[in-house]
Amino acid sequence: MSKTSTFIASAALILALGVPAVTGAQSGAPDATRQPVQYGADSGEYTADGFALRGRAEVTQGTNRLRADAIRGYTTNGELTRVEATGNVYFVTPDQSMRGSRAVYTLNDGQVLVTGDVILTQGQNVLTGGRLVYNVRTETARIESAGTRVRGVFYPSN
Repeated sequence: MSKTSTFIASAALILALGVPAVTGAQSGAPDATRQPVQYGADSGEYTADGFALRGRAEVTQGTNRLRADAIRGYTTNGELTRVEATGNVYFVTPDQSMRGSRAVYTLNDGQVLVTGDVILTQGQNVLTGGRLVYNVRTETARIESAGTRVRGVFYPSN
């Protein structure tokens, strides 16, 4: 088996088995954290503590998608525990889109931390700030200034 095939098979096994079981989100929609994790990139490698993806890197779980220039996954005892994304980071859910320069997704608590000129959009509504914490289980978000003023535009529903 080639190194590429070995990497793909190993990373797929780590990602598929490393997703923890958790309770459902408040909206009644299927909990994305219970879904298999898929990935793609221009190149990647398997490491002793996880994997690294580079070039149009993307990790999806259920209807949530994390896209960046580079993504690094960390495992503990063969279980995926954390995913870090850097460069042109986008985290997209069915209802929201988050953009920043860096993101860290901690699987055990379902938290996504996005930093660096953060933009959160939901429909036409927009919030900006320096730091965003989003929970994939509860589908809640908290935006903070982190040195820049939090700003937003909200449009009334028709």
